[in-house]
Amino acid sequence: MAKASLDKDPFDVASMFDDVGDKYDLTNTVLSFGQDRMWRRRTRERLNLKPGEKVLDLAAGTAVSTVEMAKSGAWCVACDFSQGMLAAGRRRPVPKVVGDAMRLPFADGTFDAVTISYGLRNIHDHRAGLREMARVTKPGGRLTVAEFSTPVVPVFGTVYKEYLMRLLPTVARAVSSNPEAYVYLAESIRAWPDQEELAEQINANGWSDCGWQNLTLGIVALHSAVKPAA
Repeated sequence: MAKASLDKDPFDVASMFDDVGDKYDLTNTVLSFGQDRMWRRRTRERLNLKPGEKVLDLAAGTAVSTVEMAKSGAWCVACDFSQGMLAAGRRRPVPKVVGDAMRLPFADGTFDAVTISYGLRNIHDHRAGLREMARVTKPGGRLTVAEFSTPVVPVFGTVYKEYLMRLLPTVARAVSSNPEAYVYLAESIRAWPDQEELAEQINANGWSDCGWQNLTLGIVALHSAVKPAA
Protein backbone atom coordinates (compact mmCIF):
# COMPACT_ATOMS: atom_id res chain seq x y z
CA MET A 1 0.00 0.00 0.00
CA ALA A 2 1.33 3.42 -0.92
CA LYS A 3 1.75 6.14 1.64
CA ALA A 4 2.18 9.64 0.27
CA SER A 5 4.69 11.84 2.03
CA LEU A 6 3.97 15.51 2.61
CA ASP A 7 5.85 16.45 -0.57
CA LYS A 8 2.75 15.08 -2.33
CA ASP A 9 4.14 13.15 -5.25
CA PRO A 10 1.06 13.06 -7.53
CA PHE A 11 1.31 9.37 -8.37
CA ASP A 12 1.73 8.38 -4.72
CA VAL A 13 -1.34 10.42 -3.79
CA ALA A 14 -3.41 8.90 -6.62
CA SER A 15 -2.31 5.39 -5.65
CA MET A 16 -3.12 6.04 -2.00
CA PHE A 17 -6.65 7.16 -2.81
CA ASP A 18 -7.15 4.30 -5.27
CA ASP A 19 -6.57 2.00 -2.29
CA VAL A 20 -9.16 3.62 0.00
CA GLY A 21 -12.00 4.19 -2.47
CA ASP A 22 -14.29 1.32 -1.52
CA LYS A 23 -14.55 2.28 2.17
CA TYR A 24 -13.81 5.98 1.84
CA ASP A 25 -17.31 7.31 2.55
CA LEU A 26 -17.85 5.03 5.56
CA THR A 27 -14.45 5.90 6.99
CA ASN A 28 -15.08 9.63 6.68
CA THR A 29 -18.45 9.35 8.41
CA VAL A 30 -16.92 7.40 11.30
CA LEU A 31 -13.87 9.66 11.68
CA SER A 32 -15.96 12.86 11.57
CA PHE A 33 -18.59 11.47 13.98
CA GLY A 34 -21.20 12.00 11.27
CA GLN A 35 -20.31 15.67 10.71
CA ASP A 36 -19.34 15.04 7.06
CA ARG A 37 -22.97 15.14 5.92
CA MET A 38 -23.52 18.54 7.49
CA TRP A 39 -20.24 19.85 6.06
CA ARG A 40 -21.32 18.82 2.54
CA ARG A 41 -24.70 20.52 2.92
CA ARG A 42 -23.13 23.71 4.26
CA THR A 43 -20.66 23.73 1.36
CA ARG A 44 -23.54 23.55 -1.12
CA GLU A 45 -25.37 26.35 0.67
CA ARG A 46 -22.24 28.50 0.81
CA LEU A 47 -21.70 28.18 -2.95
CA ASN A 48 -25.28 29.44 -3.53
CA LEU A 49 -25.82 27.40 -6.68
CA LYS A 50 -28.70 28.08 -9.07
CA PRO A 51 -30.56 25.71 -11.39
CA GLY A 52 -28.83 25.38 -14.74
CA GLU A 53 -25.41 26.60 -13.60
CA LYS A 54 -22.36 24.54 -14.54
CA VAL A 55 -20.33 23.43 -11.53
CA LEU A 56 -16.98 21.65 -11.24
CA ASP A 57 -16.54 19.51 -8.15
CA LEU A 58 -12.79 18.98 -8.06
CA ALA A 59 -11.11 16.18 -6.08
CA ALA A 60 -14.63 14.78 -5.94
CA GLY A 61 -13.56 11.27 -4.96
CA THR A 62 -16.59 8.98 -4.90
CA ALA A 63 -18.82 11.88 -6.06
CA VAL A 64 -20.79 11.98 -2.82
CA SER A 65 -20.13 15.74 -2.68
CA THR A 66 -21.14 16.13 -6.35
CA VAL A 67 -24.52 14.53 -5.69
CA GLU A 68 -25.01 16.99 -2.82
CA MET A 69 -24.19 19.92 -5.12
CA ALA A 70 -26.62 18.60 -7.75
CA LYS A 71 -29.50 18.94 -5.27
CA SER A 72 -29.42 22.65 -6.18
CA GLY A 73 -30.53 21.91 -9.76
CA ALA A 74 -27.12 22.87 -11.13
CA TRP A 75 -25.29 20.65 -13.65
CA CYS A 76 -22.37 19.23 -11.69
CA VAL A 77 -19.39 17.19 -12.87
CA ALA A 78 -17.09 15.20 -10.60
CA CYS A 79 -13.38 15.40 -11.42
CA ASP A 80 -10.64 13.50 -9.63
CA PHE A 81 -7.06 12.37 -10.26
CA SER A 82 -7.82 8.93 -8.79
CA GLN A 83 -9.62 6.54 -11.11
CA GLY A 84 -10.19 4.19 -8.18
CA MET A 85 -12.10 6.82 -6.24
CA LEU A 86 -14.34 7.69 -9.17
CA ALA A 87 -14.92 3.98 -9.79
CA ALA A 88 -16.03 3.55 -6.16
CA GLY A 89 -18.75 6.13 -6.85
CA ARG A 90 -19.80 4.67 -10.20
CA ARG A 91 -23.42 4.22 -9.09
CA ARG A 92 -23.84 7.91 -8.32
CA PRO A 93 -25.71 9.49 -11.26
CA VAL A 94 -23.43 12.42 -12.05
CA PRO A 95 -20.86 12.81 -14.87
CA LYS A 96 -17.31 11.87 -13.86
CA VAL A 97 -13.99 12.88 -15.43
CA VAL A 98 -10.45 11.79 -14.55
CA GLY A 99 -8.30 14.91 -14.40
CA ASP A 100 -5.22 16.49 -12.85
CA ALA A 101 -6.04 19.62 -10.82
CA MET A 102 -2.96 21.37 -12.23
CA ARG A 103 -3.94 20.59 -15.85
CA LEU A 104 -7.73 20.47 -15.92
CA PRO A 105 -9.28 18.97 -19.07
CA PHE A 106 -11.73 21.86 -19.53
CA ALA A 107 -11.72 25.02 -21.63
CA ASP A 108 -11.26 28.51 -20.22
CA GLY A 109 -14.37 29.97 -18.62
CA THR A 110 -16.41 26.75 -18.66
CA PHE A 111 -17.94 26.85 -15.18
CA ASP A 112 -20.11 29.22 -13.17
CA ALA A 113 -18.68 27.82 -9.95
CA VAL A 114 -15.91 25.52 -8.74
CA THR A 115 -15.63 23.70 -5.45
CA ILE A 116 -13.05 21.41 -3.88
CA SER A 117 -13.61 19.56 -0.61
CA TYR A 118 -10.66 18.27 1.44
CA GLY A 119 -8.54 17.93 -1.67
CA LEU A 120 -6.64 21.20 -1.97
CA ARG A 121 -4.00 19.83 0.44
CA ASN A 122 -3.40 16.90 -1.89
CA ILE A 123 -2.57 18.92 -5.01
CA HIS A 124 1.18 18.82 -5.68
CA ASP A 125 1.21 22.64 -6.00
CA HIS A 126 -2.06 23.88 -4.54
CA ARG A 127 -1.36 27.47 -5.62
CA ALA A 128 -1.10 26.31 -9.23
CA GLY A 129 -4.30 24.36 -8.64
CA LEU A 130 -6.07 27.52 -7.52
CA ARG A 131 -4.93 29.33 -10.67
CA GLU A 132 -6.13 26.45 -12.82
CA MET A 133 -9.53 26.50 -11.10
CA ALA A 134 -9.74 30.21 -11.88
CA ARG A 135 -8.86 29.55 -15.52
CA VAL A 136 -11.83 27.22 -16.06
CA THR A 137 -14.24 29.57 -14.23
CA LYS A 138 -16.18 32.37 -15.90
CA PRO A 139 -15.39 35.95 -14.89
CA GLY A 140 -17.51 36.69 -11.85
CA GLY A 141 -17.77 32.97 -11.06
CA ARG A 142 -17.46 31.59 -7.55
CA LEU A 143 -15.12 29.30 -5.64
CA THR A 144 -15.73 27.48 -2.36
CA VAL A 145 -12.95 25.47 -0.74
CA ALA A 146 -13.98 23.13 2.07
CA GLU A 147 -10.85 22.13 3.97
CA PHE A 148 -9.71 21.05 7.39
CA SER A 149 -8.38 24.06 9.25
CA THR A 150 -7.30 25.46 12.62
CA PRO A 151 -9.73 25.20 15.57
CA VAL A 152 -10.60 28.60 16.98
CA VAL A 153 -10.87 27.50 20.64
CA PRO A 154 -7.35 26.88 22.03
CA VAL A 155 -8.24 24.05 24.46
CA PHE A 156 -10.33 22.31 21.82
CA GLY A 157 -7.49 22.74 19.35
CA THR A 158 -5.16 20.80 21.65
CA VAL A 159 -7.68 17.96 21.99
CA TYR A 160 -8.20 17.93 18.22
CA LYS A 161 -4.48 17.64 17.49
CA GLU A 162 -4.23 14.70 19.88
CA TYR A 163 -7.16 13.07 18.09
CA LEU A 164 -5.51 13.56 14.72
CA MET A 165 -2.19 12.07 15.66
CA ARG A 166 -3.30 9.28 18.03
CA LEU A 167 -6.94 8.27 17.75
CA LEU A 168 -7.55 8.92 14.03
CA PRO A 169 -4.99 6.34 12.80
CA THR A 170 -6.33 3.82 15.34
CA VAL A 171 -9.92 4.26 14.16
CA ALA A 172 -8.76 4.15 10.54
CA ARG A 173 -7.13 0.76 11.12
CA ALA A 174 -10.53 -0.60 12.12
CA VAL A 175 -12.59 0.77 9.22
CA SER A 176 -10.31 1.79 6.33
CA SER A 177 -8.82 -0.37 3.59
CA ASN A 178 -5.58 1.67 3.81
CA PRO A 179 -4.95 2.98 7.35
CA GLU A 180 -1.61 4.54 6.32
CA ALA A 181 -3.53 6.98 4.15
CA TYR A 182 -5.07 8.43 7.29
CA VAL A 183 -1.69 8.93 8.92
CA TYR A 184 -0.89 11.08 5.88
CA LEU A 185 -4.27 12.81 6.36
CA ALA A 186 -3.47 13.73 9.96
CA GLU A 187 0.04 14.95 9.12
CA SER A 188 -1.15 17.02 6.16
CA ILE A 189 -3.86 18.71 8.24
CA ARG A 190 -1.34 19.72 10.90
CA ALA A 191 0.95 21.20 8.22
CA TRP A 192 -1.83 23.14 6.45
CA PRO A 193 -2.14 26.98 6.59
CA ASP A 194 -4.66 28.50 8.98
CA GLN A 195 -7.78 30.32 7.80
CA GLU A 196 -6.23 33.75 7.26
CA GLU A 197 -3.14 32.45 5.47
CA LEU A 198 -5.20 30.30 3.11
CA ALA A 199 -7.45 33.25 2.29
CA GLU A 200 -4.37 35.27 1.37
CA GLN A 201 -3.13 32.47 -0.89
CA ILE A 202 -6.50 32.20 -2.64
CA ASN A 203 -6.59 35.96 -3.26
CA ALA A 204 -3.04 35.83 -4.65
CA ASN A 205 -3.80 33.05 -7.15
CA GLY A 206 -6.58 34.10 -9.48
CA TRP A 207 -9.36 34.97 -7.03
CA SER A 208 -10.53 37.96 -5.01
CA ASP A 209 -12.60 38.91 -1.96
CA CYS A 210 -11.88 35.64 -0.17
CA GLY A 211 -13.56 35.16 3.18
CA TRP A 212 -14.28 32.12 5.29
CA GLN A 213 -16.84 30.50 7.54
CA ASN A 214 -15.75 28.15 10.34
CA LEU A 215 -17.64 24.90 10.93
CA THR A 216 -17.41 22.70 14.03
CA LEU A 217 -15.25 25.21 15.94
CA GLY A 218 -12.86 25.60 13.01
CA ILE A 219 -12.12 21.92 12.35
CA VAL A 220 -13.39 22.77 8.88
CA ALA A 221 -13.40 26.16 7.17
CA LEU A 222 -15.29 27.12 4.02
CA HIS A 223 -13.29 29.66 2.02
CA SER A 224 -15.23 31.48 -0.69
CA ALA A 225 -13.99 33.85 -3.38
CA VAL A 226 -14.91 35.21 -6.80
CA LYS A 227 -13.03 35.38 -10.06
CA PRO A 228 -12.47 39.03 -11.00
CA ALA A 229 -14.48 40.26 -13.98
CA ALA A 230 -12.45 40.58 -17.18
